[in-house]
Amino acid sequence: MASPAPASRLLSRGDTVGMFFFLVLGVGLAVWAVVQSVLTIVAALPNRDVRVAAPFLDTVAQAPIGPDGAPVDVELGSGVVIAPELPIASLWALVIAQVLFAAVVVTVVALLLVLVVGILRGRIFSRRNTGLVSAAGGVTLVGVAGVPFFQNMVANGALAWISERSYERGLVQTVDLPVLFGVAFLAALAGTVFSVGDRLQRDTEGLV
Repeated sequence: MASPAPASRLLSRGDTVGMFFFLVLGVGLAVWAVVQSVLTIVAALPNRDVRVAAPFLDTVAQAPIGPDGAPVDVELGSGVVIAPELPIASLWALVIAQVLFAAVVVTVVALLLVLVVGILRGRIFSRRNTGLVSAAGGVTLVGVAGVPFFQNMVANGALAWISERSYERGLVQTVDLPVLFGVAFLAALAGTVFSVGDRLQRDTEGLV
C-alpha cells in the first residue's frame, strides 16, 4: 500500500494557513465555553437573585417604546428573569446544563482539532478521520438536544417559583427541532462523505 501523500501536495499555502487559524479559533472557543460555564455556575450557586433566560409563549408585557416612553404592549418570545432563588432541582439542572455545554464544546473542538492535525499531516480520508467526524457529529447532537432540555428545566423552575406556581402558559420546550434535524443531517452527510472518500482512496491506493 502506498504511503499518504505529503501535506504539501494536498493543501495549498492558503489551506494550511486556514487550518492553523481553525486550530487557534478552536482553542479559543473551548476556553470561552469553559470560562462562561464556570462563571455562570459560580454566579448561580449562592442561589440568590439568579438570572435565568426563559422562553415565553403568548405572553404580553409592556415596553416603554411609545411616544415619550409611553408603555406599549409587546408579545414576548424570550426574556431574562431574576429569580430570588431556584428550587434545588432547577439549580442542579442549571449546573448540569452548563457542564454539558462546556463538555460538548470542548469535546467537539478536540475531535475536530485532531482531525485538522491529521489533515495537515497529509491524510484527509481515513477510517480514523471518518470516526472523528462521526463522533463530533454525535456529540454535537447530544449538546443541541441536551443543553436546551436542562435549560428549560431551569426556566420552568424559576417561573414557577416566582409566580408561586400560578404561571403556566409560558412554559414551553426550547429544543429547536429544525436545528436538531439540521445538525443530524449535516453530521450524517459529513460522515458519509469521509466514509466514501476513505473507500475511494483505499481503492485508488490498491491500484498503485
